[in-house]
Amino acid sequence: MSQLIKTFNNGAFLEYDRGSFDDWCVYLTHPDGRREPPRDMDYFTQLKVLSDKYGIQTIYNDYVKVYELTEKQVDQQVLKAISQIASVYGGDALQVDIIFSILYMAMIAEEQKANTRLGKRIKRLGVYKLLYENKTVYEAANCMRGMGWREISNLCIERGF
Repeated sequence: MSQLIKTFNNGAFLEYDRGSFDDWCVYLTHPDGRREPPRDMDYFTQLKVLSDKYGIQTIYNDYVKVYELTEKQVDQQVLKAISQIASVYGGDALQVDIIFSILYMAMIAEEQKANTRLGKRIKRLGVYKLLYENKTVYEAANCMRGMGWREISNLCIERGF
C-alpha cells in the first residue's frame, strides 16, 4: 500500500511503497505519470550539477540542514522546511525541493532498516564524498559496497558525523 508523502507544484509526487525488501522504497511519479524509484546515481548527478552552479558549500550546508531534521518518521514540518530551503534557488527551486525531499525520504528509509547501525549517515557519507572529496557520481554512489558497517561508521566519524 503506497503512502503519499509530498506533492509538488508541477504535479510530480513522492511516496513510499513496497520495494525489494521493505515498504520504505521511495518512488517519484513524474507529471507525465511515469513512476520510478530514484537512484543514488540520479540525484547525485543533479547535486553535482547544482554544486557547480551554486557552490559545494551552499549545496552541502543546505543538505546538512535537512539531514539534521531527519528522524525515523516523516514530519510535515520538515517537508515544508525543505521547500523553504529550496525556495532560494530561483529557477532551480523545484529541482532542489524534489532532490532534497528524495534524500529526506531515503534517509528515513535508512533509519527504518532493521538493526541499522548507520542509518542516515550512509547517505551523508555519499553526499560528502561526491561534493567534498570530488568523487565521481558513480564512485560516490557505490563507494561503500562490500564494506562492513564498522568501516563505514569509521569513515563517517573521521568526517565529523
